[in-house]
Amino acid sequence: MSTDDRISRRSVLSTLGAAGVTGFAGCAGGDNGGTDQTTTGTDGETMAGEGDATGTTTGSAGGASGTVKLGVIQPMSTDLKYYGMQALWGFFSGMAYKGDTDPVTGIESGEYTVSVGGVDYELYVRDTKFSADTAQTLATDLVQSEDVDMLVGCASSGAASRVITTVAKQANVPYMVGPAASADITGNSKTCGDMIFRAAENTAMDARSGGKYVAQETDVQQVYLFGADYSFGRAVVNNYESVLKANNVEIVGKKFVQQGYSEWKGLLDKASEAGAQGIVGGFTVSTLPALFTTYLNGDYNYRVFGGFATEITTSVVGQTLQKVFGKPLTEQKLQGKQFGPFTTRYHWNQYDNDINSAFVDMYSKAYGRVPDLFTSGMFTAASAIVQAVEESGSTEGADIASSLRGMTVAETPKGTDGYAFQKYNNQARSAMTVADPVPITDEWKDQWGAAIMPSDPVARIDASETTIPSDAEEMGCSL
Repeated sequence: MSTDDRISRRSVLSTLGAAGVTGFAGCAGGDNGGTDQTTTGTDGETMAGEGDATGTTTGSAGGASGTVKLGVIQPMSTDLKYYGMQALWGFFSGMAYKGDTDPVTGIESGEYTVSVGGVDYELYVRDTKFSADTAQTLATDLVQSEDVDMLVGCASSGAASRVITTVAKQANVPYMVGPAASADITGNSKTCGDMIFRAAENTAMDARSGGKYVAQETDVQQVYLFGADYSFGRAVVNNYESVLKANNVEIVGKKFVQQGYSEWKGLLDKASEAGAQGIVGGFTVSTLPALFTTYLNGDYNYRVFGGFATEITTSVVGQTLQKVFGKPLTEQKLQGKQFGPFTTRYHWNQYDNDINSAFVDMYSKAYGRVPDLFTSGMFTAASAIVQAVEESGSTEGADIASSLRGMTVAETPKGTDGYAFQKYNNQARSAMTVADPVPITDEWKDQWGAAIMPSDPVARIDASETTIPSDAEEMGCSL
């Protein structure tokens, strides 16, 4: 980064001041208190362990030399910290894979250095506490005070959008978003941009893969859509509606409710009366247990679709299933209620290739659990950054961004060349899978704290079909 660039960024962000928080407060909405998939506390959320906040690891590879400073912002405290921790674990695993070393453990707020060939990647890790205000403040400080070459992170779509509009775009600093999943981030002209990238999968990819499977591989022709009344829930419902209609499935109703809504009998009865053969719920762990309990205890003839969530959300769903069906859960019990199948962005057992095998091995040894929903996208984010440095031969943020545009990422958990950044919006496309919920097997029960897990894939949706096309009505980004 040149001296002129640093001075320019400082001056721009200094003049922005507190007005940036006020001016964009409405865009954070419910995401300050919610998330793309909300969670409650769990043992797994503390698996990062204790440890010094400064560490150095080295490896071998490369095609450039020097230092790249990455400002990495994720929630690492509060009840939502598991989202941030699994994102960090995935990112550090990607860096370790590229450097042929072990992942950093004991991660907390602080500075870490991972060396890949002749390049030192200095990672300035900061805790957003799942707050858009905090994320903006931290991002501003990382750009102004630490002179980072690139920003990485945010599990909340509201926080990511805030950082994009008030920091990344204002200071013209590259930003690799993830795992924040709202499709709008890379689909809306206000938040997409030449310097805004996302390797992680998004809600449109959930819907385009899950919706197509419902339309083409099941006998469901009428669907009722439910969603939480904030950005994540609306994104799920809107994307499913678009995809299902395009595949000649009738939407017989849709309803948005507040997070934590629990009076589900009336709404599920309404879906039944409307002739629904399937329902989709765009909800988090604050709402799903009540919905599933009512559905599973009721006499409903329609199927439930959606997406496999993270371990902690899946754990709550598993507990609900055990209360209804008793222990032990069996495949027969689960199949009897038309529960699923569900789309998954990534889980450890969905991809059979050497890179994923190495990833599962290194991640589980370092962090005591198997890679989860957000980890492949964040591994790929790290892999892509290193690849961009090596291909460009430069450690400058602008050169890294230039190399990322249109890049096919060579080394990913979804296989060789498993992700590719689209030139029209800098969103990476990748394959998605569909799987049934099955009881946890003995092989994985010590590293996956839920009573159910994804089965082997029942379908795979090619990367060419998973993302919003450049000419689609809902694609508002054209770079």
